[in-house]
Order: sequence, then C-alpha cells, then structure tokens
Amino acid sequence: MSTANNATANDNILTTSLARQLAPGLLRNSIDERIVRIRPMSTPVDQISRCAGARATRSMVVEYYSVDTKATDARTTKAVVVQVPNTDDPVAITLHTDADKIFDISETLILPGAFIVDGTERTPVQLYVTGKPTAAAGGGVECIVTNLPADRSGVAVTTIAKGSQVVRMGRAAAELDVQTAQFTACPRKDSNNCQIFKMQVEQSTMQRIIDKEAGWTFSDQEEAAIIDMRLGMEKNFLFGCRARIAEPEKQQEVFLTGGIWNQTTHTFTVPRSGVTHEVLVDLCRDAFTGNNGSRRKILIAGTGLVEQLSKLDYSKNVAAGETVVKWGIELKEIRSNFGSLYLLHSEIFDQCGHRYDGFVLDPDYITKYCHTPFSVEKLDLRTSGQRNTDAVVITEASCLVLRYPRTHMRVIGSAATGGSTGEDL
Repeated sequence: MSTANNATANDNILTTSLARQLAPGLLRNSIDERIVRIRPMSTPVDQISRCAGARATRSMVVEYYSVDTKATDARTTKAVVVQVPNTDDPVAITLHTDADKIFDISETLILPGAFIVDGTERTPVQLYVTGKPTAAAGGGVECIVTNLPADRSGVAVTTIAKGSQVVRMGRAAAELDVQTAQFTACPRKDSNNCQIFKMQVEQSTMQRIIDKEAGWTFSDQEEAAIIDMRLGMEKNFLFGCRARIAEPEKQQEVFLTGGIWNQTTHTFTVPRSGVTHEVLVDLCRDAFTGNNGSRRKILIAGTGLVEQLSKLDYSKNVAAGETVVKWGIELKEIRSNFGSLYLLHSEIFDQCGHRYDGFVLDPDYITKYCHTPFSVEKLDLRTSGQRNTDAVVITEASCLVLRYPRTHMRVIGSAATGGSTGEDL
C-alpha cells in the first residue's frame, strides 16, 4: 500500500501534499494568490475564476457536460376549442405547443391565460397529460380537462388561443402506479480548447524574481507584463472563438479558446438609450427566473450600459445598494425582488465592440480548466548565445466553461425595444 493510502486509511491526516495528490486543483496555486492582487478590477472574469480555483486537465481539448434545467412552460401553436358536454364524460383535447418534448404523461398543466367560465366564476384551465402521439400521428400533447364543475350546464365554450402559455406542474400518479415517465433532461456534451498564453520578460537580474524566504515579488516590468497578459486572457475568456489552426511558418497546431459569451443562448436586449425602470425590472426577472441559479450574480458591462443604468432613479422594488468588495473587486449592488445584481464596469467590453452590452455571470457555475497552471520559467539567453540578458517566460494553458449555461445571460444593447430573446445572435 502506498504512503498516501496509508496516511488516508490509518492516520486520517490530510496533508497539503496528499490533498494535491488525491484532489488536483483543490488547493489554489500560490502563484494565483499573488496574481489576483494585480489590478483585479481590469480583469474580473479571470479574477473570479482564479479565486474559485481550477480543475487540472491532461488534454488541451476539454470535454465537459452542461445541462440546463428543464423548461417549465411553452406556448401553444394552434388554437383549441374546448367543447364541454353536459355529461360526466372526460373532456379530451390535444395541445400543440412549441416545445411538446418537455411534457410527459401523468404531468398536470395549467394555462394562466385560458379560463373555464362558469357563470361569474373564471378559473384557469388545468389539464392532465394522458398521451403523446408520435410525429407520424400528428404530434402534440393529449390531455383531459381536470377542473370542470360537477354541474356543467352553465359552463361556456372555452377557447385556448394560439400563443397561450402552458405551464408544467407536478406529476399525478394513480394508486397502483409504480413507474412514471422518465425524466428527460439529458446533459449536452461540449468542448473547449485550452489556449497557451505566454509572455516573455527580460531584465538583467532575473534571479530576484523568486525569493523563497520573502515570497514572490514583482518588478515594475514584470507587473506590467502580467497585467498585459491578463488583459489579453480576459478578452479571450470573454469573446474568443474556439478553433484549432495550423501555424504556417512553424507547421504546428495552435489551440484557440472559446469565450463564455458564445457558451450561452440566454439573451436579453436593452435599448441603447433611455433604459427605464421597467426594463431593469425585466432584466432582473430574466436573469434570476427559470434557471435555478444563484440569487446573487454579476453584471459585467460596457461603458454605454453602465451609463444608462447609472442614470436611473431607483425605487423600493429595484434599489441601488451598497458597494461591496468580493474577489478583490469593488462591485455596486442593484437589489431587486428577484435577486441582487453586482454591477461592474469593464472597458474590455468597449475595446471588443460591446460598449452597450453586458454579461450576467453566475459565479457559482463557471469552471476553469488548466492544462498548464500559471508558471514562470527562467531562460538563460546569454549561455545559449542569443542575447546578453536573462529572461523569464510566463505561461498558462487554460480555458473557461459555463456549467448550466442558462444561469448566465448576455445583455445586448439594441436600437429596438428591450426584451428576452433566448436565442443566439
């Protein structure tokens, strides 16, 4: 039995070396702890990912599974007329929606916009799913109406209009039922590339870069190089396009990482000017509902969007909260009844053509993968006859991925009226 296993099984002593061996990436890299102190406000996405820790990967291509929560509602694509007989026979209808696949047999449904009218009483139509015809049989969702009154003589004919909302409720099993329809929320396999980020720094006394007793210190030149490197990484982590290309001169493969901007299809549009209190409420609603994410999220935004949000007169329902510091970043809180958004200005959005846009990031559902952790390698260019200097090369091969992509949201500044699209741009 190995020493590590003996320590775990017999001594119950969890040492740092054993933790790194059994759970790589559990402990934060000591270099990362110093990097996050350098201009944290300039690179918020990189900053948050470093503070959360990274997972080690042996491959430059990271394969992962992401899954969104099952949709809770759909819209009808055809109108349905519900004929109510005076008998006690069940009233069966077939609904056709824009997402039939989310409904299962034995589920109960409610239609908030369609009503059973009995004299002066109006109650939303409630249904029970009894079957799902195949596509060859016309598709749709077969249901029976469950909330008809005992005396049907005064019930008016109900029409379920096209575009009516259909909301999933709980399942209802019979007394002798043992099984039910299988829950189908299959994870989607995806991949991203780790990009090799490098920066070379040269100076005459590089042996001072690492001082074992005093900790890792940076010269002005080294700090400037790391700032520039992190700014470049931030742009790739946000807006990079995943690709593998062949470098024509060296005839070697180069991996480019994909940014988190393109990893979610959850999109909300806001006007580029004249953002109103109502638009902000709608933005908070879309950011926090229907995705089972955190109640606290970060809105990283360009200058134009921050300017619009800063001009708003906040109310008791959507209030401007205190400034908080988290992950070494100063954040301005916007509190709503749906959750709290931490607003952060990022000039990188301006530089990348997203001045009026933003990204709602759920920090609990973002993962960083590292093929090569942030490291410093010393080069001896003098001995090799290249230059009369010493040098260091700073390297990291990493990528970011979104878990539960719908918990994150793109905010697009548009000349059109704001609202949710839920589609890729």
